[in-house]
Amino acid sequence: MAGKKQFDIASALDAAMIQFWRAGYADTSVDDLSRATGLNRSSIYSSLGDKDTLFLRCLERYATRYGDAYDAALSCAAGRPLAAVRAFFDVTLERIADPGLPDGCLVAQTVMATPVLSASVAERAREAIGFQHARLRAALKAGRLHDEAADSLATHLAAVNQSLAVMSRAGTSAERLRAVVDVALDAPARALGARD
Repeated sequence: MAGKKQFDIASALDAAMIQFWRAGYADTSVDDLSRATGLNRSSIYSSLGDKDTLFLRCLERYATRYGDAYDAALSCAAGRPLAAVRAFFDVTLERIADPGLPDGCLVAQTVMATPVLSASVAERAREAIGFQHARLRAALKAGRLHDEAADSLATHLAAVNQSLAVMSRAGTSAERLRAVVDVALDAPARALGARD
């Protein structure tokens, strides 16, 4: 179509995701999104949706990107459950250490902002944060822990993982974050009998 500007939707979504991640949903305006993506307001609305729709797309993009990385990390859980849990935390620590990304976790900060979110965005954020627990629980069960132990440990490890994101946003050093992971790994090591 002559006269229409073409743009890469994936790049625009990544730019919008980073903007939401950096400033949060409530503190990101459509003008902020326009500056971040390089698109005018009209193009944002026509190509990416209103603010809620765009945010949901960004949240889904984030959850898929890091969810896939967590799944890959946990894929060795049947044979090496402790190594799998360590690899799970490595995904978070590597994301935190990436200078090209904002500190923290888009999902965690979205859950904390639930009072100012629409019902659909708040529900999607709660689902996304629940996926971490479900992933860890499935991995621990694959490592031959019984249901109750797997569930309790998954709750603990997911909470530690979210605390890493919050601590990183507060400026905690990579060394201290790694120390938190080392302490957190004691619980599954005991439960698993340090088999691996």
